[in-house]
This record gives sequence, structure tokens and C-alpha cells, in this order.
Amino acid sequence: MPLITAIVPAYNEEIAIGSVVIRTSEFVDRVIVVDDGSTDNTAYIAEKAGAEVIKHPHNQGKGAALKTGFQVMHETDIFLTIDGDGQHNPQEIPLLIKPIVDGEADLVNGSRYLNKKHHGTPIYRRMGQKILDSTTKINTGLKITDSQSGFRAFAAYTVPAFMFSKTGFSIESEMLMDAAANNFKIMEVPVGIRYNGTNGKIHTKNPLKHGIGVFVKLLQDMEFRRPLYYFTIPGIILISIGLILGLYSFGQYLDGQMLSLMPTVLSGLIGLGGIFMTLTGIILHSVAGMIRSIKYGAK
Repeated sequence: MPLITAIVPAYNEEIAIGSVVIRTSEFVDRVIVVDDGSTDNTAYIAEKAGAEVIKHPHNQGKGAALKTGFQVMHETDIFLTIDGDGQHNPQEIPLLIKPIVDGEADLVNGSRYLNKKHHGTPIYRRMGQKILDSTTKINTGLKITDSQSGFRAFAAYTVPAFMFSKTGFSIESEMLMDAAANNFKIMEVPVGIRYNGTNGKIHTKNPLKHGIGVFVKLLQDMEFRRPLYYFTIPGIILISIGLILGLYSFGQYLDGQMLSLMPTVLSGLIGLGGIFMTLTGIILHSVAGMIRSIKYGAK
């Protein structure tokens, strides 16, 4: 039987963390709770429930908590991440583990939406998640139905691939990007969700602020991972706009309907800006390709 480790990032989850640790322990050999600077009894309760607890001196974000958990893993074959607020069902852990045991996947993503069941997800939240899913798809090329899931299983050999450059909640998408860059086999399995968890909270962050924050981080990643989308496509659009406006305004000037060439000049500047963006995207795309070839080898 493979040795399985669970990593539980937690911040002020004293109500739910004990249950999460106890129920998760039924399916894994080791539970590591990373207490990310909690000001309540999260660490104390997690330890009493049987978890190994690592404490951050102050709150650093979910990405930092996961990074710490990944760094202390040893002698394990499979590991999984599960949130500490009780929204995930530990009884579904075998569903995530099985594809890795069977050699069908390197990473298994627990998806709340794989079967198109939204489990009572508020409409505004699901719309935001769809935007994040689409942006993650552009960055990774993966068709993922739940890019923000914190319930995942990994083969142990995947650990070195994850860079953890993000400290906050955008870490979920970043991990998928790192996995895609390493050509890992990624599979999704359907899982349930409880938005009120066991601690009575819907979410520890304002959903609008959280969604915008993650979206901005994804756009920043797109700048480096998909420069053709970030620079070249907008550049081509600007070139087209500049050309159309320039021809129109110059025609108006020749017909005497416009007394100044200033609109034509401004249109030309728009076109030049588009050319600059297009070339920037092409250059960055080439550089990114060379970096990937050096870092990961020709694949």
C-alpha cells in the first residue's frame, strides 16, 4: 500500500480543524497542518486531534502554507491537499488517490463542477469561477472545470515542479500551470462541497475581492506564460483600429471634410503602439520557449 500524506493549510479554523484532521486521518498515514499565523486555537486543536503542526509566526497566505507543507514531506508516495475549513469531504480521498495508484494520473483535481452540479454555488461566485477557469485554461492549455479547487492529490515525484511564486489564493491556478509545464498527466474526479463548512463561514475572504485578486495574478502570469495572448493579440487589434481610423480620417482630409491631419497622426500612433505590442509578444514568446527548453528539456 502506498504511503499517503495530507497537507492542510489553515488560518483561524479552530471550529472545523479538529474534525478535518480526525476524518482525514482515516484515509492517510500522516496529516500535516500548516497553521498560517492563526490567532485562535487552530494549532492546539489540530495537534490534539493527531496532526503534525507547523506554525507560521504570522499570516502569509495559502500559497506560503502549502509551500511549507511541501517542504517537510518525506517518505511518502502520494500526498494530497485539503482545506481546513471543512468544506471538503475526507471520505472522497480514495477517489482522488485511485488514478495515481493505477498509474493513470500524476495529479488529480477534485472538481465541484465536473458533473455540472453546482452544489448550491451562488450564481455570482460560479460566474467568477468560470472566468478564472477560462483564464487558467489560456495559461495552461488544460480543460479544467474547477481551477480553484483546494482538494487535490499528487504523486510524490511531482513536488520539485511546483515553484510557489504566489503566496495567496492564486496558488491553485499556479500549481496547474506548473504541472502543465512539466507535462504531468492531470485528471479530474467529481467531489462534493459544503460552502458553510463546519465552522459556519461561507468564505474567509470577500468573494469579489478574492476573485479579482486571483484574476489579476492570472493576468500577470499570462504576461510571461502566454505573451501572444497578452501582447500580440491586443497589438493586432490596435493595428487594425489604427489602420481603419487612419484611412478614414485621411480620406476625410482629402475630401476637405477635415481641416487637420491630427486625427490621422493619432491613428498612426495607435497603429505604431499596436506594432510595438505585437513584436513584444512575439519576442517574449520566443524567449519563454527557450527558457522552457532549457528548464524542462525539449518535450
